[in-house]
Amino acid sequence: MKKTSSSKSSQSPSALISGRIKELADWRGDTLAKMRKLIKQSDPKVVEEWKWRGVPVWEHDGMICTGETYKSIVKLTFAKGAQLKDPKRLFNSSLEGNVRRAIDLHEGDLINAAAFKALVREAVALNQSSMKARKTKR
Repeated sequence: MKKTSSSKSSQSPSALISGRIKELADWRGDTLAKMRKLIKQSDPKVVEEWKWRGVPVWEHDGMICTGETYKSIVKLTFAKGAQLKDPKRLFNSSLEGNVRRAIDLHEGDLINAAAFKALVREAVALNQSSMKARKTKR
């Protein structure tokens, strides 16, 4: 069932993300749902947003990551990924930039759930430390 733009705007971001997962109805939806679950397990206080005409975004004191879906990948882009430690080398895309880092997941890819959760928690901690630093400068 296709939604009109007015009905989409009245839905919560969480409902829109759930709708996107259902709409995909393939491995990409399954992967996005799995990653969403890991993000929520990592940070129960995470806030889901829906930005840029249909991109799921997870935030806590700032952006943690986005969850974009393309024909052959699900891309999780961490807003401050270049500042995060990644000992398990989950980041495999956007490695040349000074700010963002991404994880591209292809059909059949497995992810180290514990390492991913640690990355999400580290991103939240970085957001919180940045927020504290801004407050002390005032």
